[in-house]
Amino acid sequence: MIGRQALLEYLNTLLQPELFRDYAPNGLQVEGRQEIRTLVSGVSATKALIDAAIELDADALFVHHGYFWRGEDPSLTGMKYQRVRALIENGINLFAYHLPLDAHSELGNNAQLAARLGITVDGGLDTSERHPIGNVGYLQHACTAQQFADSIKTALNRTPILVSGGTHPVKRVAWCTGGAQGYIEKAVAQGVDAYISGEISEQTTHIARECGIHYYSAGHHATERYGAKAVGEHLEAKFQLNHKFIDIGNPA
Repeated sequence: MIGRQALLEYLNTLLQPELFRDYAPNGLQVEGRQEIRTLVSGVSATKALIDAAIELDADALFVHHGYFWRGEDPSLTGMKYQRVRALIENGINLFAYHLPLDAHSELGNNAQLAARLGITVDGGLDTSERHPIGNVGYLQHACTAQQFADSIKTALNRTPILVSGGTHPVKRVAWCTGGAQGYIEKAVAQGVDAYISGEISEQTTHIARECGIHYYSAGHHATERYGAKAVGEHLEAKFQLNHKFIDIGNPA
């Protein structure tokens, strides 16, 4: 068991949100019960995840995608109202960490994805950033572009979109989970063989082909399943919490 404020302070120390220029507030977004015994983690604070937390009588939710995004209508109406009302009526705290969870060197989405794909991390994707989002690294053994696509499918249980950038093998890799397709030119600048992100845009295909880099779109949700789960497991061990990761599931 841990108090709400103590957990918030621990998470802020662990994930260091002050280091990032983010698109939403990081930390406690909706206040619930003072004492936390049962924690549910998940990717996004959807109504389905909240309903699952209610079924488990959870005291807190820990997610990657919370609420109150920059440019979003601040009104608590419609879908957002239903979500927030369910949290408040059931006394569930909502903790959300976006870029800090992507970037954490051990528990973060990018680190966790690398571990599942057998990539050794040896640097940040953007060398001009002190705290870059995304990484570069290498595979133990070079493989073909299709073989690496098959490895991603096996690891994530989802077939990635592969845009071939030529006939060269894959050894050096750059990646950034979620909606980071716009970072492909940073990967090109690093001289890697391949780049992985969650989402794909129309122009990503042309950049990959014309710059000669293999590109893999592995799914926004699919690439970001693992950070919240890793943090939840860490908190479970640290504070003897009851923890359950719930993957609502999303093909994108």
